[in-house]
Amino acid sequence: MSRLRFCVSAAYVWLAMVAFGGIAVETIVIYPNVFHDVPRSLTEASSFFDVTGPADFFPPMGAATLIAAVVTLLLVRKVQPANWWFTASFTSLSLGEFLFSMLYFWPRNETMFDEGTAVHSAELLTQTAVEFEVGHWFRLGMSTVTATLAFVGLLRLHRYASVQTPERITAGARS
Repeated sequence: MSRLRFCVSAAYVWLAMVAFGGIAVETIVIYPNVFHDVPRSLTEASSFFDVTGPADFFPPMGAATLIAAVVTLLLVRKVQPANWWFTASFTSLSLGEFLFSMLYFWPRNETMFDEGTAVHSAELLTQTAVEFEVGHWFRLGMSTVTATLAFVGLLRLHRYASVQTPERITAGARS
């Protein structure tokens, strides 16, 4: 059980870190191009992301990360030194990334990229882009928190497993 617990937890940490890296790349490489000359740059970005784009990567990545977090929580629920860290990471992930994205970013994505200039004025698109960029810094921060808390949880789990005495191992096998 402890090997499975460690492997699933390590997979969750890996997914959280890859998601953080993706959001960081979006922030540093992609968004300066997408938002440099709204609304024209939004149209160009939509054309550029015609084959594949962030919307194709982040939803499945987020779902995989969320599932790995839930399974990790189930597996570490009795390991007190790690449980709090993984619970905090899951909370950051589910509220600060997923729920925030759903409520804040999804409507703005629709306004900027789906409806665009065919429905909205340049002024509204510019304001929406500014709101999006400001909110994105919060999302990047929450992703940092999620990955960091998960990593600390994994370290605590590893430390817990490495200092187990034979009595603790026997007691753990009975529970």
